[in-house]
Amino acid sequence: MSAALSTIGSPRATAIDNTQAAAGTVTMSSREIAELVEKRHDNVKRTIETLAARNLVRPQIEDEQGIDAMGRHRDTQVYRVGKRDSYVIVAQLSPDFTARLVDRWQELEQQAAPAIPQSLPEALRLAADEAEKRIAVEAKLSIAAPKADGFDRIAAADGIMNLTGAAKTLQLQPVKFCQKLREIRWIYRRAGGKSNVAYQDKILAGYLVHKTVTTPGSDGSEVIREQVMVTPKGLAKLALLLGQSLDGAA
Repeated sequence: MSAALSTIGSPRATAIDNTQAAAGTVTMSSREIAELVEKRHDNVKRTIETLAARNLVRPQIEDEQGIDAMGRHRDTQVYRVGKRDSYVIVAQLSPDFTARLVDRWQELEQQAAPAIPQSLPEALRLAADEAEKRIAVEAKLSIAAPKADGFDRIAAADGIMNLTGAAKTLQLQPVKFCQKLREIRWIYRRAGGKSNVAYQDKILAGYLVHKTVTTPGSDGSEVIREQVMVTPKGLAKLALLLGQSLDGAA
Protein backbone atom coordinates (compact mmCIF):
# COMPACT_ATOMS: atom_id res chain seq x y z
CA MET A 1 0.00 0.00 0.00
CA SER A 2 1.35 3.46 -0.87
CA ALA A 3 2.17 6.11 1.69
CA ALA A 4 -0.60 8.32 0.31
CA LEU A 5 -3.28 5.68 0.81
CA SER A 6 -1.99 4.57 4.18
CA THR A 7 -2.68 8.02 5.66
CA ILE A 8 -6.33 8.03 4.62
CA GLY A 9 -8.50 7.62 7.69
CA SER A 10 -5.51 7.50 10.02
CA PRO A 11 -5.07 9.78 13.07
CA ARG A 12 -2.31 11.57 11.17
CA ALA A 13 -4.68 12.31 8.31
CA THR A 14 -7.22 13.74 10.72
CA ALA A 15 -4.55 15.90 12.32
CA ILE A 16 -3.49 17.21 8.93
CA ASP A 17 -7.11 17.95 8.06
CA ASN A 18 -7.63 19.89 11.27
CA THR A 19 -4.43 21.85 10.70
CA GLN A 20 -5.54 22.79 7.20
CA ALA A 21 -8.93 23.91 8.46
CA ALA A 22 -7.37 25.97 11.25
CA ALA A 23 -5.02 27.63 8.79
CA GLY A 24 -7.91 28.55 6.49
CA THR A 25 -6.77 26.33 3.59
CA VAL A 26 -9.47 26.02 0.93
CA THR A 27 -10.25 22.44 -0.07
CA MET A 28 -12.82 20.69 -2.21
CA SER A 29 -14.67 17.50 -1.35
CA SER A 30 -15.02 14.42 -3.53
CA ARG A 31 -18.79 14.97 -3.47
CA GLU A 32 -18.38 18.44 -4.98
CA ILE A 33 -16.14 17.01 -7.67
CA ALA A 34 -18.75 14.33 -8.41
CA GLU A 35 -21.42 17.00 -8.88
CA LEU A 36 -19.17 19.10 -11.11
CA VAL A 37 -18.28 16.27 -13.46
CA GLU A 38 -21.73 14.61 -13.19
CA LYS A 39 -20.34 11.30 -11.95
CA ARG A 40 -21.38 8.97 -9.14
CA HIS A 41 -19.69 9.82 -5.87
CA ASP A 42 -18.46 6.26 -5.33
CA ASN A 43 -16.83 6.29 -8.79
CA VAL A 44 -15.06 9.55 -7.97
CA LYS A 45 -13.82 8.11 -4.68
CA ARG A 46 -12.44 5.03 -6.45
CA THR A 47 -10.59 7.28 -8.90
CA ILE A 48 -9.10 9.27 -6.03
CA GLU A 49 -8.00 6.07 -4.30
CA THR A 50 -6.37 4.82 -7.49
CA LEU A 51 -4.49 8.08 -7.97
CA ALA A 52 -3.49 8.13 -4.29
CA ALA A 53 -2.11 4.58 -4.63
CA ARG A 54 0.13 5.91 -7.39
CA ASN A 55 1.18 8.87 -5.20
CA LEU A 56 -0.34 11.33 -7.65
CA VAL A 57 -2.71 12.94 -5.13
CA ARG A 58 -2.81 13.16 -1.34
CA PRO A 59 -6.44 13.29 -0.19
CA GLN A 60 -7.63 13.59 3.39
CA ILE A 61 -10.72 11.77 4.61
CA GLU A 62 -13.59 13.06 6.73
CA ASP A 63 -17.18 12.21 7.61
CA GLU A 64 -19.85 14.37 6.04
CA GLN A 65 -23.37 14.44 7.45
CA GLY A 66 -26.26 14.15 5.06
CA ILE A 67 -29.72 12.72 4.45
CA ASP A 68 -30.24 9.62 2.32
CA ALA A 69 -33.09 8.89 -0.10
CA MET A 70 -35.21 7.58 2.79
CA GLY A 71 -34.83 10.84 4.71
CA ARG A 72 -32.49 9.32 7.30
CA HIS A 73 -29.43 11.10 8.68
CA ARG A 74 -26.30 9.32 7.58
CA ASP A 75 -22.56 9.99 7.69
CA THR A 76 -20.73 9.54 4.40
CA GLN A 77 -16.97 9.37 4.04
CA VAL A 78 -15.65 11.95 1.60
CA TYR A 79 -12.18 12.90 0.47
CA ARG A 80 -10.94 16.48 0.62
CA VAL A 81 -8.28 17.64 -1.80
CA GLY A 82 -6.44 20.82 -2.60
CA LYS A 83 -6.55 22.78 -5.82
CA ARG A 84 -3.70 20.99 -7.56
CA ASP A 85 -5.02 17.50 -6.76
CA SER A 86 -8.53 18.40 -7.90
CA TYR A 87 -7.21 19.17 -11.40
CA VAL A 88 -5.45 15.80 -11.53
CA ILE A 89 -8.65 14.01 -10.49
CA VAL A 90 -10.91 15.84 -12.94
CA ALA A 91 -8.42 15.31 -15.77
CA GLN A 92 -8.64 11.58 -15.03
CA LEU A 93 -12.44 11.54 -14.77
CA SER A 94 -13.51 13.92 -17.50
CA PRO A 95 -11.18 16.49 -19.10
CA ASP A 96 -14.20 18.22 -20.65
CA PHE A 97 -15.28 19.49 -17.23
CA THR A 98 -12.02 21.27 -16.36
CA ALA A 99 -13.60 24.66 -17.09
CA ARG A 100 -16.30 23.98 -14.49
CA LEU A 101 -13.61 23.11 -11.97
CA VAL A 102 -11.81 26.38 -12.63
CA ASP A 103 -15.04 28.32 -12.07
CA ARG A 104 -15.76 26.44 -8.85
CA TRP A 105 -12.30 27.17 -7.47
CA GLN A 106 -12.76 30.86 -8.21
CA GLU A 107 -16.00 30.79 -6.19
CA LEU A 108 -14.34 29.03 -3.24
CA GLU A 109 -11.36 31.39 -3.21
CA GLN A 110 -13.60 34.46 -3.40
CA GLN A 111 -15.63 33.17 -0.43
CA ALA A 112 -12.46 32.63 1.60
CA ALA A 113 -10.87 35.98 0.69
CA PRO A 114 -11.52 39.05 2.89
CA ALA A 115 -13.97 41.58 1.48
CA ILE A 116 -12.27 44.34 -0.51
CA PRO A 117 -14.06 47.69 -0.93
CA GLN A 118 -15.26 48.08 -4.50
CA SER A 119 -16.04 51.81 -4.34
CA LEU A 120 -14.99 54.97 -2.49
CA PRO A 121 -18.07 54.97 -0.18
CA GLU A 122 -17.38 51.34 0.79
CA ALA A 123 -13.73 52.15 1.49
CA LEU A 124 -14.73 55.16 3.62
CA ARG A 125 -17.25 53.06 5.56
CA LEU A 126 -14.62 50.40 6.20
CA ALA A 127 -12.14 53.03 7.40
CA ALA A 128 -14.80 54.55 9.68
CA ASP A 129 -15.62 51.12 11.16
CA GLU A 130 -11.95 50.44 11.89
CA ALA A 131 -11.57 53.89 13.46
CA GLU A 132 -14.59 53.27 15.71
CA LYS A 133 -13.15 49.94 16.85
CA ARG A 134 -9.77 51.55 17.57
CA ILE A 135 -11.37 54.38 19.56
CA ALA A 136 -13.40 51.88 21.61
CA VAL A 137 -10.28 49.87 22.45
CA GLU A 138 -8.32 53.00 23.38
CA ALA A 139 -11.19 54.15 25.62
CA LYS A 140 -11.19 50.83 27.50
CA LEU A 141 -7.43 51.02 27.93
CA SER A 142 -7.60 54.58 29.25
CA ILE A 143 -10.17 53.52 31.86
CA ALA A 144 -8.11 50.51 32.91
CA ALA A 145 -4.78 52.38 33.02
CA PRO A 146 -5.29 54.24 36.34
CA LYS A 147 -6.51 51.06 38.03
CA ALA A 148 -3.56 49.04 36.71
CA ASP A 149 -1.20 51.82 37.77
CA GLY A 150 -2.64 51.65 41.28
CA PHE A 151 -2.06 47.89 41.43
CA ASP A 152 1.54 48.29 40.27
CA ARG A 153 2.13 51.07 42.80
CA ILE A 154 0.85 48.96 45.68
CA ALA A 155 2.80 45.87 44.57
CA ALA A 156 6.04 47.86 44.54
CA ALA A 157 5.43 49.51 47.92
CA ASP A 158 7.23 48.59 51.12
CA GLY A 159 5.61 47.19 54.24
CA ILE A 160 3.16 44.46 55.12
CA MET A 161 -0.20 44.57 56.91
CA ASN A 162 -2.34 42.18 58.89
CA LEU A 163 -5.58 40.73 57.58
CA THR A 164 -7.70 43.40 59.24
CA GLY A 165 -5.65 46.17 57.68
CA ALA A 166 -5.76 44.49 54.28
CA ALA A 167 -9.55 44.14 54.53
CA LYS A 168 -9.95 47.85 55.31
CA THR A 169 -7.65 48.79 52.45
CA LEU A 170 -9.80 46.73 50.10
CA GLN A 171 -12.95 48.22 51.64
CA LEU A 172 -14.20 44.84 52.88
CA GLN A 173 -15.42 43.65 56.23
CA PRO A 174 -12.61 41.73 57.98
CA VAL A 175 -14.77 38.66 58.74
CA LYS A 176 -16.01 38.38 55.16
CA PHE A 177 -12.51 39.08 53.88
CA CYS A 178 -11.00 36.19 55.85
CA GLN A 179 -13.86 33.92 54.80
CA LYS A 180 -13.12 34.76 51.16
CA LEU A 181 -9.43 34.04 51.67
CA ARG A 182 -10.33 30.58 52.94
CA GLU A 183 -12.60 29.99 49.94
CA ILE A 184 -9.84 30.84 47.49
CA ARG A 185 -7.32 28.82 49.52
CA TRP A 186 -5.05 31.59 50.72
CA ILE A 187 -5.45 30.86 54.44
CA TYR A 188 -6.84 28.08 56.64
CA ARG A 189 -7.15 27.06 60.26
CA ARG A 190 -5.57 23.95 61.69
CA ALA A 191 -7.91 21.47 63.35
CA GLY A 192 -8.75 22.77 66.80
CA GLY A 193 -6.85 26.00 66.20
CA LYS A 194 -8.11 29.56 66.12
CA SER A 195 -5.26 31.27 64.29
CA ASN A 196 -5.12 31.66 60.54
CA VAL A 197 -2.31 29.95 58.65
CA ALA A 198 -1.12 30.88 55.16
CA TYR A 199 -0.97 28.25 52.42
CA GLN A 200 2.62 27.48 51.49
CA ASP A 201 2.17 28.25 47.79
CA LYS A 202 0.96 31.77 48.64
CA ILE A 203 4.03 32.28 50.84
CA LEU A 204 6.30 31.08 48.03
CA ALA A 205 4.52 33.40 45.59
CA GLY A 206 5.31 36.35 47.88
CA TYR A 207 1.65 37.12 48.62
CA LEU A 208 1.60 36.25 52.33
CA VAL A 209 4.12 35.94 55.17
CA HIS A 210 4.06 34.76 58.78
CA LYS A 211 5.22 37.28 61.34
CA THR A 212 5.78 36.70 65.04
CA VAL A 213 3.80 39.21 67.09
CA THR A 214 3.33 39.82 70.80
CA THR A 215 -0.19 40.40 72.13
CA PRO A 216 -1.48 40.83 75.68
CA GLY A 217 -3.04 37.74 77.24
CA SER A 218 -6.20 37.63 79.33
CA ASP A 219 -4.11 37.56 82.51
CA GLY A 220 -2.04 40.56 81.48
CA SER A 221 0.97 38.55 80.33
CA GLU A 222 2.46 38.77 76.86
CA VAL A 223 1.53 36.05 74.37
CA ILE A 224 3.80 35.36 71.40
CA ARG A 225 2.10 33.98 68.31
CA GLU A 226 2.41 33.91 64.55
CA GLN A 227 0.14 36.09 62.46
CA VAL A 228 -0.60 36.00 58.73
CA MET A 229 0.44 39.21 57.04
CA VAL A 230 -0.35 40.42 53.51
CA THR A 231 2.49 41.76 51.41
CA PRO A 232 2.05 44.67 48.95
CA LYS A 233 2.26 42.11 46.13
CA GLY A 234 -0.44 40.03 47.78
CA LEU A 235 -2.67 43.06 48.29
CA ALA A 236 -2.43 43.96 44.60
CA LYS A 237 -3.23 40.36 43.64
CA LEU A 238 -6.24 40.25 45.98
CA ALA A 239 -7.55 43.51 44.56
CA LEU A 240 -7.58 41.89 41.12
CA LEU A 241 -9.07 38.61 42.34
CA LEU A 242 -11.78 40.24 44.44
CA GLY A 243 -12.50 43.09 42.04
CA GLN A 244 -11.79 45.77 44.64
CA SER A 245 -10.37 49.25 44.20
CA LEU A 246 -7.03 50.30 45.64
CA ASP A 247 -7.71 54.04 45.41
CA GLY A 248 -5.73 55.85 48.05
CA ALA A 249 -4.05 52.69 49.29
CA ALA A 250 -0.52 53.75 48.37
